[in-house]
Amino acid sequence: MTKTQHQCARLPAVFEQSLRAFLDSLAIERGLSVNTIQAYERDLLHHLRFLATEGIADLGAVEESQLIVYVGRLRRSGAAPATIMRKVSALRTFYRYLVREEAIAADPTAALPSGRLLRRLPSVMSIEEVGLLLDQPDPGTPRGLRDRAMLEMLYATGLRVSELVGMKRGDINLDLGLVRCLGKGSKERIVPAGRPAIEAVRSYLDSRRDAAPHLFLGNKGRPISRVAVWRIVRRYARAAGIRTSISPHALRHSFATHMLDGGADLRAIQELLGHASIVTTQIYTHVSVDHLREVHRAYHPRA
Repeated sequence: MTKTQHQCARLPAVFEQSLRAFLDSLAIERGLSVNTIQAYERDLLHHLRFLATEGIADLGAVEESQLIVYVGRLRRSGAAPATIMRKVSALRTFYRYLVREEAIAADPTAALPSGRLLRRLPSVMSIEEVGLLLDQPDPGTPRGLRDRAMLEMLYATGLRVSELVGMKRGDINLDLGLVRCLGKGSKERIVPAGRPAIEAVRSYLDSRRDAAPHLFLGNKGRPISRVAVWRIVRRYARAAGIRTSISPHALRHSFATHMLDGGADLRAIQELLGHASIVTTQIYTHVSVDHLREVHRAYHPRA
């Protein structure tokens, strides 16, 4: 028995049967080469083993959210974008086959991001890397206090950089630990920030001697620019020894990834990020601010 056959044998019987039927269809109906069929087999075995470790034994029970988690783990394992797109393509072909054969009722890959979107996903930092990044600003200086507050806020809330630079003092409630931000399409949302971010902002505001309305200021007391925030994040990333290219949006993506890895509901993450498109977040719903606060406190590593 080959290694591949051995791995397949350890799968739930229904997985093995579905995979074999699919591979046979590739050979008989589509006349694909042996090498191409073996490539499909390797990619699908990897996915099916993931499902098995997640306790899923029924392909009809596979949900889009589990496929998103799977793709996220591929990225964090260092898989190249081309490899990820190839595996996602194999998943689409496999699940469409199962729907066509009436083995499952619905295709869980139907609204997965396209290869173009997958290619554009930013880097994700580990929790340890985020900690190193946040420790870089010097809290003994006014600029360090500001930079620390900005970095903490980006990671704690998942704000877009445009939302961060547009924030005003009245948009943050330090006592309740809540942030009000205006997202795309002028859509307002409330996001919990967590104690480290709130305390960092409090220290920064205590150090200011001005009455400017904007929360984060740059040179000459003007609102800090998006370009300045990008440069600040990259400078501290280099100082922290982080080799990958890090941007403010990478902090937003890391926020969502770490919440998801911790067990947070995708619907709550969608609300926290302010995503309106089902293609972007896959699941759309409205949840209460109290529930968002509970989810953030339970799953965010710096809540």
